[in-house]
Amino acid sequence: MDSSQHNSAAGSIGGNGIIDPNSNDASPADSAANAAASTAGSPAEESKQNLNQVINSIDKTLGILHQLYLTVSSYNVSSQLPLLQRMNNLVLELDNMAKLGEKCNIQVPMEVLNLIDDGKNPDEFTRDVLNSCIAKNQITKGKTDAFKGLRGHLLEELEQAFPEEVEAYREIRAASAAEAKRLAQAQSLLPNGDVKVKPEI
Repeated sequence: MDSSQHNSAAGSIGGNGIIDPNSNDASPADSAANAAASTAGSPAEESKQNLNQVINSIDKTLGILHQLYLTVSSYNVSSQLPLLQRMNNLVLELDNMAKLGEKCNIQVPMEVLNLIDDGKNPDEFTRDVLNSCIAKNQITKGKTDAFKGLRGHLLEELEQAFPEEVEAYREIRAASAAEAKRLAQAQSLLPNGDVKVKPEI
């Protein structure tokens, strides 16, 4: 084996095909221990950290697959050992990825996987979901407007039949709205008496 092949294969495995315990590639158990030690923050931070570890593992797996492709495409007798070492690396990294993935609670819709299997862009699923939400929003808005119109019509009819009761109802509604507004303003006051200003988006 020439020196370039030996150097490229000796990243995490020694020259005799044995895993080097002093290598930079942490074992799955070490990765899990490091993850537990480094993710002592909030659940959101832990979830983000776990996802980043899975992404890094995927990137590492893709790099190993690329090395395997290069080794196989120019295979000769001297490249047998690097091939075996990279195969071992791939198996270890896939095992590490599976263990890291168990800590990620991410649900991917089957429609997205089907689109990927069909060779399509998964962003199409997002676009379809947004279009469906817009359509449902329009339907809901139409129903809301219809109920508002019905309420106004009923109030007009009730005012003609029971004017005093409708006037009392409107006074109660006005008092309730004023109380709700007062509570909202009280909640938005800062300790120094200033009012919280909602930033414009």
